[in-house]
Amino acid sequence: MTIADIAKLLQLECTSLCERNITGINTLKDAKEGEISFLSDSKYEKDLSITSASVVILPAAKAHLLPDGVVALISEETYLMVAKLSESFAKPIQSSDIQPIIGTGSIVYPTAHIENGAKIGSGCTIMSGVYIGTDAVIGDNVILYPNVSVYRDCVIGNNVMIHAGTVIGSDGFGYAHTKMGEHIKLYQNGNVIIEDDVEIGANTTIDCAVFGSTTIKKGSKIDNLIQIGHNCVVGEHCIMVSQSGLAGSTTLGRNVVMGGQSATAGHLSIAPFTTLAARAGVTKSIIKGGVYSGFPLMEHKLWLKLQAKLGKILQ
Repeated sequence: MTIADIAKLLQLECTSLCERNITGINTLKDAKEGEISFLSDSKYEKDLSITSASVVILPAAKAHLLPDGVVALISEETYLMVAKLSESFAKPIQSSDIQPIIGTGSIVYPTAHIENGAKIGSGCTIMSGVYIGTDAVIGDNVILYPNVSVYRDCVIGNNVMIHAGTVIGSDGFGYAHTKMGEHIKLYQNGNVIIEDDVEIGANTTIDCAVFGSTTIKKGSKIDNLIQIGHNCVVGEHCIMVSQSGLAGSTTLGRNVVMGGQSATAGHLSIAPFTTLAARAGVTKSIIKGGVYSGFPLMEHKLWLKLQAKLGKILQ
């Protein structure tokens, strides 16, 4: 699309370089020349001056912060504009004419379905009902149990085991809202990357990124019935116990342990070697590793003392 096409679609004014071609949407930090970006949260304002995007959708008051040559499309509803535009850059479900590649010694059960463009390494077992999408890449010695779904463009490393019913790369839960309360889908155009030696339990969901990748790093172990939101990063050798969850854009450091039904709010960072006890609720970033419990979250030792005092009060 040209900038003029985008401006027309979004009913915004384009004042310069309107015939320049735009090939995709990305964050301010990661956008390249030929891509469009946006500012919807003031905490990313620092990235305006260094962006390589060709065009940025942003409020009028922030336009002067853009580098020379970057076209500004002015809107006070930036996130809504991006959601409306995202459909135009969404990838088709199937888009390859290349037959799938299956490595030596891999076993694919008859009812598994592998889309064109997919690549499967050596020594894999792909069981009944598995779906592997267009351009997905599966490493060596991977086991996908029945009814695992791997959406397009996702990457799975070596020696990975994924149990029945798990979904890798489904859309993140992203919507912009109109003034009338209508929900406009923000199309998720990224992928999921699962590194080597990861095991994922049954009926777990790992959402693809809006842009870029949701990443599960080497050696992490993820239980059944877990939700990992879009653009999350799970560090090396983490453990997530059943029914725990991560809201979008949360980053776990290495060796974080999340107990059953613990969860984080979005856009948080959890320090390496942190343990979250069962049902812990995290609403702020944790900068120092340790053991934490409760909601609101507190150090585990303090939580134990509080429970003891509450018990005495209630006697």
